[in-house]
Amino acid sequence: MLWSLIKILAFVAAVTALTYGGTQLMEVDGGMTVDAAGQEFTLSPIEMVFGLVVLVVAVWLGLKLLALCVATFKFLNGDETAISRYFDRNRERKGYEALSEGMMALASGEGHLAMAKAARADKYLQQPQLTNLLTAQAAEMTGDRKTAEDTYKKLLADDKTRFVGVRGIMKQKLADGDTDTAMKLAEKAFALKPKHEETQDVLLRLQADASDWSGARKTLGAKLKSGNLPRDVHKRRDAVLALSEARDILDDGQAIEAREAAIEANRLSPDLIPAAVMAARGYIGEGNARYATRVLTKTWNARPHPDIAAAFAEIAPDESAQERIKRFGTLTKSTGDHAETKMLMAELQIAAEDFPAAKRALGDLAETDPTARNLTLMAAIERGEGADDAVVRGWLTKALTASRGPQWICENCQHIHPSWAATCKNCGSFDTLSWKAPPASEVAMPAGTEMLPMIVGRTAEVALPEAKIVEDADVVEEVEEK
Repeated sequence: MLWSLIKILAFVAAVTALTYGGTQLMEVDGGMTVDAAGQEFTLSPIEMVFGLVVLVVAVWLGLKLLALCVATFKFLNGDETAISRYFDRNRERKGYEALSEGMMALASGEGHLAMAKAARADKYLQQPQLTNLLTAQAAEMTGDRKTAEDTYKKLLADDKTRFVGVRGIMKQKLADGDTDTAMKLAEKAFALKPKHEETQDVLLRLQADASDWSGARKTLGAKLKSGNLPRDVHKRRDAVLALSEARDILDDGQAIEAREAAIEANRLSPDLIPAAVMAARGYIGEGNARYATRVLTKTWNARPHPDIAAAFAEIAPDESAQERIKRFGTLTKSTGDHAETKMLMAELQIAAEDFPAAKRALGDLAETDPTARNLTLMAAIERGEGADDAVVRGWLTKALTASRGPQWICENCQHIHPSWAATCKNCGSFDTLSWKAPPASEVAMPAGTEMLPMIVGRTAEVALPEAKIVEDADVVEEVEEK
């Protein structure tokens, strides 16, 4: 719309300028006298200007006529393509001008103009590998999906443009949500250009969504070979795929194969927590407690996590509380200052009913980094030491509004997952889940919850309903049972 207005204004300005110039020339005195063949011609200034324009046009036409005559002469002397080349040069010039203007229109967001220029270029050039691509992209810009898809299908006929056609249709199927067809097209595009990074990423994501872990590992290997993925990232993601494959194998009842796949995943990425847990349970199933301890200890030193502690407990399920505390010392000796280690040791001491030791193990964690878990542990410790119910409920009330602590969170969309998965359930991103604390919520809690601990500490029955008191007491009992 704006471009059309500019052209109209330019045309009006040009007509105005010509009219004004003609008027000024008509008012100029004098002229020019031409003496030719004994005859004298007197020309006014405006006639002189028109004569000059006619002379320029005549010279231009003369040059064109001369070129045509030369082409005709060559044709008569045996050059059968001389005349056709003469006209083809003009057609190519017009075609490439239209193609250039169409590309500029596409870059500036004028889809309809780009389509018109593409049609004009196709008329003169007869090179569909160029004009069809411009038409398809312009049709996508204007929302004409049918024209775009039909044009991409035309590109499939030529070996030089087949990849572009497959990729264009693949993107349309992805936009439509037809992932099955999109994956087949992605596999075809990958076969045509194995080193194309975008195609590799699309195919890998689709294979992961379809749980085709074996195919995804092959695609990941191609990314490494083509230089589109650092080796350390490849090892990590290959471990994630191997772990996912192991889970599927285990679900199918193939325990031995699943154990081998999990061990391979742990070998590829020792700090991958789910892989270490699964590999350790595989060793436990074989009765190899030594290897299970080694795997879990190595991963715990890299990233302490409750799932590792749970698997470590399964190595000796019938041991006493004191024996468990001693054995867990080998697991936690290198991570004594870590919050997860402090809470784990506090839980073990509570299970052994050594509440002063549990408080020492927890340290000042409830004040420096309060979470629902360590505040509930403090409530259990206070209950075990015989503190008043109001004190216990005070800790529990703090736990109600405290952070839940580290969780599996997608780095891409910040979605929280109850357990680890290879792909995010919210945004579909691959290998983006990490164990960390979620960002603090900016939503204000109603009724001034920051005052609840103080109120509960003084008048428990008024501050909390009876049902909530019973519920909180159950939480403490559950912790004591651990």
